[in-house]
Amino acid sequence: QVQLVESGGGLVQPGGSLRLSCAASGFTFSNYIMNWYRQAQGQERELVAGIARSGAWTNYADSAKGRFTISRDNAKNAVDLQMNSLKSEDTGAYYCNAHGTTGGILNEYWGQGTQVTVSS
Repeated sequence: QVQLVESGGGLVQPGGSLRLSCAASGFTFSNYIMNWYRQAQGQERELVAGIARSGAWTNYADSAKGRFTISRDNAKNAVDLQMNSLKSEDTGAYYCNAHGTTGGILNEYWGQGTQVTVSS
């Protein structure tokens, strides 16, 4: 059974930091590009950061560049998102996403999300 379980969300003041973690199971983690998405209330889900299967490249939304860092540990089947200098506009539900193939079949998996609220 495929599972993506996010943790680390919470309430933080502007300028603060949070580290989100995603624990994956049920699929070959190293075959999948891993992403973090954010969905603010009333808005569409948007890509925040992504990382290659090997970790060789990363990409970030313009709003996240210089403040967020995505990393992965294929031995632990985990992907993290370190978020610094948080702003109120970073508020939203953060979702872990896996995109890749198993047995030649393209799959996409989602976690249940973890809420991040940036407020004073």
